[in-house]
Amino acid sequence: MKPVVKVIAYLTIFSIAMGFMESAVVVYLRALYYPDGFVFPLVPLDGKILITELLRELATLIMLIVAGIIAGKNFAQRFVFFLFCFAVWDIFYYVFLYLLIGWPATLLDWDILFLLPVPWIGPVLAPCLLSLMMILMMLMVTWLQENQRMVKFSRVDLILLVSGSLVVIGSFTRDYFMMIAATDASTTGSGMMDILRNFIPESFSWLLFGSGVLLLMTDFVLIFLRSMNKMKPS
Repeated sequence: MKPVVKVIAYLTIFSIAMGFMESAVVVYLRALYYPDGFVFPLVPLDGKILITELLRELATLIMLIVAGIIAGKNFAQRFVFFLFCFAVWDIFYYVFLYLLIGWPATLLDWDILFLLPVPWIGPVLAPCLLSLMMILMMLMVTWLQENQRMVKFSRVDLILLVSGSLVVIGSFTRDYFMMIAATDASTTGSGMMDILRNFIPESFSWLLFGSGVLLLMTDFVLIFLRSMNKMKPS
């Protein structure tokens, strides 16, 4: 087994385990706050629980980033290994939720995806599609490097990656910011959840989401084409 394949295998095991831990926490929270099943509008969380949840999400991100840093040998590899860990963790989070409590019933069920720095809301399908893209990028960069191609992110790459990511995040946070514009509620702490107290999602901006995905995929193609023409120095 090639060393890089072994590393990817270990990262996969680590990320699946992380996915189970994430789903276990959500099972506990939903048993406490949604005994009849998770539905919108959201139930306000106790202040200490909300702060704990925010810090837990931050700790999870740190763990996934550190795993990528430890496993990778250069910047590009560390970055895509982090993306891979995040993707596998996210996918198996939903797999384990389905196995444990039968949710989501479909990939179009709505979920509160993230709380940092503000709530992200969208159908389960959207983050799953992003996760598949992250896995694809990891495979692409790993294949290029294993075939002695030089992979470096240019300024254009960074612009496209950041722009695409912001547009995608915008598709998840759009409803939240629209509600802020219509209320005087605080955007931090308990006020953040108060804004969502009466919110029931009805439609997702797939156009905005797709625009962000298109920017990201465009950059993937540019990285691939450029790297195919650059051999590593022997």
